[in-house]
Amino acid sequence: MSDIENNYEVIEPESADELAEAVAMPGLSSDTELVDTTSGTAYSVAGVSAKQADESKAKWYVLHTYSGYENMVVENLKTVFDKNTTEINRLNERLFEIKIPMEDVVEEKNGKFKAVERRRFPCYVFVKMDYDNSMWHMITNTRGVTGFVGPQGRPLPLTEEEIKRMKLETGTIEVDYVIGEKVKVTDGALNGFLGDIQSLDLTGGKCRVIVSMFGRDTPVDLTFAQIEKLK
Repeated sequence: MSDIENNYEVIEPESADELAEAVAMPGLSSDTELVDTTSGTAYSVAGVSAKQADESKAKWYVLHTYSGYENMVVENLKTVFDKNTTEINRLNERLFEIKIPMEDVVEEKNGKFKAVERRRFPCYVFVKMDYDNSMWHMITNTRGVTGFVGPQGRPLPLTEEEIKRMKLETGTIEVDYVIGEKVKVTDGALNGFLGDIQSLDLTGGKCRVIVSMFGRDTPVDLTFAQIEKLK
């Protein structure tokens, strides 16, 4: 996690241990006041309704989680946004995407090699949303979340360069691959390996490639951005 930890610090809410046990809060209205019982501070969500959902306003933010809570945080965030959504604030329309970046690595066990998928950044979840300060308490009080990641105590969005480096968005890729076609892996642990396309998932933007590793054929799921045609 050097790209993040070298440039940012984790901003943890008070009493993080207690917040880890918190549950999703009940539905809110545009004038609801939230009280942080650990400090007595009131957090107002008034003003949220003044914004309309617009993905062009959405930015990528990073949340720090307890170890092993990444998947739970993804589901809890969706639930929290849905439960706190009203016809006025339309919060669920301001949450666009939640990602846990994964990568393929080659592991050896009992003399056998196989490709396995693992988290690129353990204890971190990436969220694309139209954020404002009124959402702070709701997000940091979500079970499993310890705080935002950002410089000088502010949850600042990632830059375009960071988004590209972490491969959170790959853009549009034209696909003209066919099943059985031989391709070259261009990214990840299998960079440079050749393989044959076994199946295509055009909707998900990925494919399954049979790669020969150490004399064994191994199926690997890759995105179209991770392969190229043989020249």
